[in-house]
Amino acid sequence: MSKTRRIFLSRIAGARLYLCVFVLAGAVALAIPAQGQSNTAAGTTLVQYGAGTLALSFRAINSAYQQIHPGVTIQAQFGGSVKMAKQITELHQPADVLAVADYNVIPQQLYPHGLAGTAYANWYIGFVSNAITFVYTDKSKGASSINSSNWYRLLAEPGVQIGRSNPDTDPSGYQTLQMLQLAEKYYHQPGLAQAILKNAPEKNIRDTETELIGALESGQIDYLAIYRSDAQQHHFKYLQLPPPIDLSDASLAPQYATVSVHTRNGDLPARPIIYAVTVPLNAPHPQEAKRWVGFLLGKRGQEVMQQNGFAVIKPPIASGLREVPAELKGDVKPWPGQ
Repeated sequence: MSKTRRIFLSRIAGARLYLCVFVLAGAVALAIPAQGQSNTAAGTTLVQYGAGTLALSFRAINSAYQQIHPGVTIQAQFGGSVKMAKQITELHQPADVLAVADYNVIPQQLYPHGLAGTAYANWYIGFVSNAITFVYTDKSKGASSINSSNWYRLLAEPGVQIGRSNPDTDPSGYQTLQMLQLAEKYYHQPGLAQAILKNAPEKNIRDTETELIGALESGQIDYLAIYRSDAQQHHFKYLQLPPPIDLSDASLAPQYATVSVHTRNGDLPARPIIYAVTVPLNAPHPQEAKRWVGFLLGKRGQEVMQQNGFAVIKPPIASGLREVPAELKGDVKPWPGQ
């Protein structure tokens, strides 16, 4: 072989080696995410159902999550918690995450009932608490004189218009009724609930209480039964009701349970207001869903919840702890009494 040919072949081999190294380096660069970003596969769409009162907080959390995981698109829908649960169990819509305003919605709607029942979930985590109250504006009737001592008399006066959510679709709807029953006992005022509900007719009811915020701001209604977190988020005036009636204190659970309301979903005894989250058993993207729940329970997620008027549960509490994904078990403790 001539010297010229050997040089030619050597240069070709060197070029091939350089090309292989270049391609391999490019592949490695593509495989390693940029600092602060995850290696989530592009094109993942996380489907999320949440209570209406979680909308503002979850949108902020979703935005922060997507900055770290840019390959994830989050498709979120918010509404009455019971209605959101039935999107999964009755309409068979795919869902990666479900978060509700009453933890009992998950076992009631997603756990199997009877031998032929279908299991859609087998664990849930309580992550924040809240309180039920009435909000109002300067335009509301009696706004200048209402307080935590006379509120139940003023709300029963003729001409007052009160908005509330549907107890068949939304926890705040039946929690409002439970609160009024507890108020009857607390203030020793039989008939208190009925007198107030006369001013909250069918035309003032929506599937979720947040749908009535515009009506309150425009003066169509005077008062709106809603969560304290919503009052703070929207800068409304609100009543500071005592813990024995506002469902905010988990230590008062036995006292709350002395009242119950009837809905299309059965008789519902009053419970402390604890929001819960789960990943349905048939979630299309369970790994990404668990990662998102971990973010919600982590420092950034809990900061957002607290900033939006929720009381953060530290550490979060888990029901069905044995079934809680391993990735989340280190962040929670067992549900009290379980």
